Amino acid sequence: MGGMSSEREVSLNSGRNVYDNLDRDAYEPFPVFMDAKGQLWVLPWQLISQNTTKDITERLESEARRVFYEGLRDEIDFAFISLHGKFGEDGCVQGLLELLRIPYTGAGVLASALGMDKHIQQMILKSEGLKTPGSVLVQEKEWREDSEAITRKILETIGFPCFTKPPREGSSIGVTHVRNEAELSAGMEAALTWDRAVLVEEFLDGIEFSTIIVEEDGGCRALEVTEIEPQSDYFTYDDKYMPGRCRKFTPPKNISTDVVKKIKAEAIGAFRALGFRSYGRIDGFYLKDGRILITDPNSASGMAPSSFFFEQAAHGGMLPSMILGSLIENARIIHQGKKGPL
Repeated sequence: MGGMSSEREVSLNSGRNVYDNLDRDAYEPFPVFMDAKGQLWVLPWQLISQNTTKDITERLESEARRVFYEGLRDEIDFAFISLHGKFGEDGCVQGLLELLRIPYTGAGVLASALGMDKHIQQMILKSEGLKTPGSVLVQEKEWREDSEAITRKILETIGFPCFTKPPREGSSIGVTHVRNEAELSAGMEAALTWDRAVLVEEFLDGIEFSTIIVEEDGGCRALEVTEIEPQSDYFTYDDKYMPGRCRKFTPPKNISTDVVKKIKAEAIGAFRALGFRSYGRIDGFYLKDGRILITDPNSASGMAPSSFFFEQAAHGGMLPSMILGSLIENARIIHQGKKGPL
């Protein structure tokens, strides 16, 4: 939990909730915190409950125990990855665990990297016949050298309103709803704070949804679909994590049963197309014209108490300890059967 990315606070909340809900009769939880420098620390219980990563970091030297990468295998049998964002959800930690021969939850190295790159995702999904938003990738160098030409290109291919976003960030960080040409420059700069390129996407008019896909018994199963009704004009960081900022409906209240079945099929198709394993979260839109678009496939999911993961599991009659245990045992089977890295 924790980590080096912009999503470290989300990660802390996820890891803490996983730690609290693991079945103590089956597992011995071992809380490992990654600080902003990428160093690993074993946390005592007094630090796990701290509010922010900064609160924890200030007490690491005096209260936690440092663990070096090469010694991690002597400490744990299995890694439940609750890291989010760059260096934790993008193949970096997965590669480290592969070298250490430690099995883990979630996708392997390549699929995790694909799960963080929105532009490459769209190219792969389109090649498999899945629908994604219209988009244009703009490199920072292109924007700096001729912003007027890029603006014309966006106007001709995407139009306004649109969204600008860093292609390798999560939790809506760096995302701007650009309503007109005058707002484009600010949106581009906000995204370039986080990456060297900007993904400009079309505005979608419809119902936003999310569904968790779990791999089990050699196949894939979609949990119930959740309909998202944010308070803001799009699903912002605050809408995702601040209490009372978003309504979620599981099952959906404005999507028919027949369409839900189609959404689940499309989500499983995206999961497989990107090579995800163990579990993942597939987000998308059901548009007013009836199309289903996949907008954000994630090779992992937030694990906060109010997350899609636990809400959808609860709808299926599973307590948090049950779904976490199922995830771990299925991941162990997946890693036992692999040849080379996952």
